Amino acid sequence: MPEETSGADALTDNPLPPEPTPAEPVAANAHPVTSEPPPAPQIPTPAVDPGYTAGGVPTFDSVREKIETRYGTSLGAAELDAETPEGRSAEEQYEARHKAAAERLAQIRASMHNQEQDDA
Repeated sequence: MPEETSGADALTDNPLPPEPTPAEPVAANAHPVTSEPPPAPQIPTPAVDPGYTAGGVPTFDSVREKIETRYGTSLGAAELDAETPEGRSAEEQYEARHKAAAERLAQIRASMHNQEQDDA
């Protein structure tokens, strides 16, 4: 009895020759096609950040620089805010509250001092 083969085995037992590809016309000024792939584009390597170690840990100098920059920025922002009408109004309100608090504290101290004299 002949041995039966599956569909995939039947294809490998009787291979067909590859079909010829039609030749493409080549222009007179065209370069011949080579089997070599074009060179891979050079990917620039990122520059090493001087504020970090090779392990990616920030250096003390870079941390200090960031802190000083942020501190300077906050001082400048506070100065600019104080120059606006809203900033001056807020400053005046703060001074008025501070003065009222100081007066109230003086009243409380005076009343406590008077109370100590009355008890004696």
